[in-house]
Amino acid sequence: MENYDTLSTTMAQLQKKGYTCDFNLCSGHIECNSLKLKLHPEDFEVDEMHRFEGMSSTDDNSVLYAISSKRGIKGLLVDAYGVYAENISEAMRKKLR
Repeated sequence: MENYDTLSTTMAQLQKKGYTCDFNLCSGHIECNSLKLKLHPEDFEVDEMHRFEGMSSTDDNSVLYAISSKRGIKGLLVDAYGVYAENISEAMRKKLR
């Protein structure tokens, strides 16, 4: 796993590796709206995780997950550090540690 300086650079490099879906975090699953696909914690793996800290504000902190499904779908999930932690299921919380 390589380390990158910025979120956008990391996303671009992972997209070149086939992580092309844009995942959104929901309470008990992640979803890719363009594919109308919902993945529950047992349906995917986190292949890589990258953390980024904002230069001027802790509000700019984020984490990027490179995710692959058991069906071969690969994509990216961007989330703020812990902002949505209270709004997701325990299974999702464990999966995204």
